[in-house]
Amino acid sequence: MTNDSSETDANWSVPETEVLTQARDLLVSDRRGVLATVIRVEGSAYRRPGAKMVLPEDGAGVGHITAGCLEDEVQGLASEVLAAGEPRVEHYDLMPEADDDVWGLGVGCNGRIDILLEPLDETYRPAVDAFAAGRDIGVLTVTDGEHAGARAYYDPQTETFDLGDGFDADLAERVREVAAELTALGKADAVTVELGGESVTVFVDGLTAPSKLVVVGTGHDVGPIAELGAQTDFRVSVVGFRGAAAKADRFPAASEVVSTSPARMTDEFDFDANTYVVVATHNFVDDRLAIEALLDTPVPYVGLMGPHERFEEMLDDFEDEGTTFTDAQLDRLYTPVGLDLGGGSPYQIALSIVSEVLAVKHDREPRHLRTREGTIHDRIELSTDGSG
Repeated sequence: MTNDSSETDANWSVPETEVLTQARDLLVSDRRGVLATVIRVEGSAYRRPGAKMVLPEDGAGVGHITAGCLEDEVQGLASEVLAAGEPRVEHYDLMPEADDDVWGLGVGCNGRIDILLEPLDETYRPAVDAFAAGRDIGVLTVTDGEHAGARAYYDPQTETFDLGDGFDADLAERVREVAAELTALGKADAVTVELGGESVTVFVDGLTAPSKLVVVGTGHDVGPIAELGAQTDFRVSVVGFRGAAAKADRFPAASEVVSTSPARMTDEFDFDANTYVVVATHNFVDDRLAIEALLDTPVPYVGLMGPHERFEEMLDDFEDEGTTFTDAQLDRLYTPVGLDLGGGSPYQIALSIVSEVLAVKHDREPRHLRTREGTIHDRIELSTDGSG
């Protein structure tokens, strides 16, 4: 395992989508590597359960599981995991009162973290293939006992399990409700159940398809929006209504760049409840046509670039044509687009827009974290009784 600091720093901040892409690339290329995953957190921590890091045998790690406190440590353990060919769980106590001379010095976070390190092999292929295909999936991994490393998958569409070697069918049924809940939420946690007189811990990791961010327009302001959107784990598409400007090399952060027309836009894309749209054509007619089409779809967010007076003029034109919108439709329209962060440069504007999209996606009212009571990250209460 190599550990070049400059390469590690660059790979630390990649989006979560890139981590899973790297895992899939390793499997496809038959290269060896280790997958490190946060499976349990007690107290405060920079990342929550489900945070991942891929550690190739022939390169630096990709992704991050803490704020930088444990990445080098885990990188060093990866060679041992590959040599043993077996998974292992490492426990780190970062609490200030901990007795350990290294981890108890207030390094990073005031919490206790369990990290699962496992050889990245074909048993993980269904997870990365589903993610690449845009399908939700629940990944269940036994973390202790004689069947440590046994894997099963939960398909939320069919509500069925695909059991791997060593994963007991009764165990799958015991955690069915937990698997369904975490997969639906795209969250992860470890759950311990009694089975055959023994305690068995299963890490349930809900992998949901990345949300889509569609930016309608091809002006110079679209690039920063696409870039920040991709860096925050959206699968970004750029839609242009003028073919000459809709070129992939102009928007390298986008997964696709297409040219169409406002009338055909909803035929070209599946504007579903997991899609967020920013309209920035700066053309009054094109904006009107795009807004009318988008408000008839189930997308939860439509952001429109431009001042409020411009939209009032747009509404007057709609009314003159006999087109009206319900309150529910208009509640999904955000114009002027973005949060009031006070900046005016292209990237500052893009940051305010993507921040607003994230707030809507996570159902948060934007405010200072210092005014938030309780934990920063939402906690999940799971049922682990006999029914699951």
